[in-house]
Amino acid sequence: MNQKHLFFTVLLMVSVILSGCGPSAEQVAAMTAAAWTPTPTPTAIPPTPTQALGIVPTQVSPKDGMTMVYVPAGEFLMGSIDGVGRDDEHPQHTVYLDAYWIDKTEVTNAMFSAFVNDTSYQTDAEIAGSVVTTINGMEITSFDWTWQHPQGGDSNLSGLEEYPVLHVSWNDAVAYCEWAGRRLPTEAEWEKAARGTAGQTYPWGNASPAGNLVNFADSNSSFDWADKTVNDGYENTAPVGSYPDGKSPYGALDMAGNVSEWVADLYGDYPSGSVTNPLGSSSGEYRVLRGGSYGGSWYSSSNDVRSAYRDPATPLLYDFNLGFRCALSP
Repeated sequence: MNQKHLFFTVLLMVSVILSGCGPSAEQVAAMTAAAWTPTPTPTAIPPTPTQALGIVPTQVSPKDGMTMVYVPAGEFLMGSIDGVGRDDEHPQHTVYLDAYWIDKTEVTNAMFSAFVNDTSYQTDAEIAGSVVTTINGMEITSFDWTWQHPQGGDSNLSGLEEYPVLHVSWNDAVAYCEWAGRRLPTEAEWEKAARGTAGQTYPWGNASPAGNLVNFADSNSSFDWADKTVNDGYENTAPVGSYPDGKSPYGALDMAGNVSEWVADLYGDYPSGSVTNPLGSSSGEYRVLRGGSYGGSWYSSSNDVRSAYRDPATPLLYDFNLGFRCALSP
């Protein structure tokens, strides 16, 4: 009860007494108790409806219209447990990251077109044409296919506006993110956004890849390693966001399969202990690809789309299964 209420309550008691109509002892006690009842302590503000439902906050980039999802600060398990994955995925270790935003999907052809129209940028593929690069010890020939001609020759982007941009090098990805007011995610940021804090195998959890979860080598593919029991609906790449059931714990899409994605880091060994906001190796000639192996895309086997899979690649590499997404610090 506030002071104003207390004042008028006491005044009422005095008035009754002076009028000669004295209250009973019980009435005095009741009025006194009411006058001195303390104001209740405010309860904690309940969570907003979106917080209560576990809905991840999003924002839209004013530059390219990309929706971004929020990844809160905290620790997560990076890498694979003993006995799982390749040598360079070990040791599994704890990483603390500050909060950040990451693109909900891979950058699309429409978005990259806007970038090129605004800057007259030429990609490494357009400048170099056919070139031999090295990835994971293997020589890969990148033919004179470009982002505007994803299948070479007279192919074009008609009907592919919402598909992920292809044939982009690490340098091209960096240039785009800078234009958009963002940056490439670090390898640790990419992995946390893909698998959450508990070290789950895939963005959607630990269940095996299925046609509603990820775009990989399936019944639409002619490869020996294709899983003919699965139909993901596409022979090669799919429009971004085609597999909402395969979203990560933070709502990021296409973080397995579809295309392999560039991240910021130089490739190197993992640390043996806990780290905070790691930036990758301090030296080296290779950058890192995520989203599964270099084949961790639409023509990957199911084993190659694990969230912990990583590959080194020369920053000039570009191919028909390489794309990217950007990140942003708050």
